Amino acid sequence: MALRFYNTLTQQVEPFAPLQGNTVRMYTCGPTVYNYAHIGNFRTFTFEDILRRWLLNRGYQLDHVMNITDVEDKIIRNAAAEHKSLADYTGQYTQAFLEDTAALRLQRPERLVKATEHIKEMVAAIQGLEANGCTYQSDGSVYYRISTFPDYGKLSHNDFSGIRAGARVDSDEYDKADARDFVLWKAPKEGEPFWESDIGPGRPGWHIECSAMAMKYLGETLDIHCGGVDLIFPHHENEIAQSEAITHKPFARFWLHAEFLNIEWQKMSKSAGNFYTLRDLLAMDYAPETVRYLLASVPYRKKLNFTFDGLKAAATAIDRLRNFKLRLETDKFPEGANEKMPERAKAAKQAFEDGLDDDLNTAEALAALFEYVRDVNTAMDSGEFRAGDVASGLSLLAEFDSVFDVLTPTRKDTAMSDAQVEALIAERSQAKKNRDFARSDQIRAQLLDAGIILEDTKEGARWKRK
Repeated sequence: MALRFYNTLTQQVEPFAPLQGNTVRMYTCGPTVYNYAHIGNFRTFTFEDILRRWLLNRGYQLDHVMNITDVEDKIIRNAAAEHKSLADYTGQYTQAFLEDTAALRLQRPERLVKATEHIKEMVAAIQGLEANGCTYQSDGSVYYRISTFPDYGKLSHNDFSGIRAGARVDSDEYDKADARDFVLWKAPKEGEPFWESDIGPGRPGWHIECSAMAMKYLGETLDIHCGGVDLIFPHHENEIAQSEAITHKPFARFWLHAEFLNIEWQKMSKSAGNFYTLRDLLAMDYAPETVRYLLASVPYRKKLNFTFDGLKAAATAIDRLRNFKLRLETDKFPEGANEKMPERAKAAKQAFEDGLDDDLNTAEALAALFEYVRDVNTAMDSGEFRAGDVASGLSLLAEFDSVFDVLTPTRKDTAMSDAQVEALIAERSQAKKNRDFARSDQIRAQLLDAGIILEDTKEGARWKRK
């Protein structure tokens, strides 16, 4: 099967290939660094990580740009309230975002770009729109006149035929289906940060930031543009209007959007008391890879209902896979090979890949893997699995983990090294030989306290991290 994605622009699933050569030019809307990112944000960022990993798996190269929005309404308001500069205020949350993405094992984009470092490009884009007759000025601010772009609404598929001419909005975010001329360059209010420019003092509107940075690094037409469904309108709709009015070319060929994350079937909100950051969950002693697995397990175009039971189920699923891998690596199987086992692995690999080729259907991919694990565990128990069958099983797990990346436990800073664990296990083995069972039990308890689970088998002790 060909790799294919659901394109929000066309409302169809379409085969995907880059426009030019083998490099996918992809832009993903990054965080607005006014606070810690919450798990709803990370649902989208995790989907984008699965996407980039699968593109790499399929042999493509990536030029992936993610923006850091470090100037906009909320940031300016919050920074002023804390009597901090923009740089000081956003710096702490930018660093926190990078730490959180590392904990969730999200690959770093090829380019991570800050809005405040691209003001010149934003001004140039606005000047291009002015030259094409798409803007007007009012009270020192510059606005985009959406009536000059007949295709406005083609991404959100809203009917904007009744647009109120001349109605405009200064806010970066506004109600869905409320189409108004939007601000490109904001005249400074008293006490607000601003930049001097050829179009006057001020600061950029949110929408022009992404257009300018995307086109600077990826050219006039992107292969893929991603974000959450909440960005379809107005943000992505406005990006199209701006960019295509400048270039007269399609801005992005494929638009991929991740659905919302709900908490116990309710929209996550601070007022409802069900608002969680990744840091909140880690403080509850949930492992980062457990959170990652849960966020990735539901296909990105389906709403994800986040529950703590779901987190526990994710941890159980990961344990099952880790135990299977440990069994492959440490059990002593009869010599030779069972020709059915590599064929079973081949079929599972095909089903896993078909699932992800089909618009990143992670649920189908995981189902294929777990069916294989069930079948092989049964074959192991009945003695049908052979030493020569191990390689095909490990190969399938390696492909799975190159995308989902959950098999290796997160090491805490205070965790024992592998060498320390092995030394204690050797000491325990000697204690058992010496019939010093008190010391043997003490070492087992010590390892358990350190997050090391010990299992005694006929072949000797084997261990894994929680």
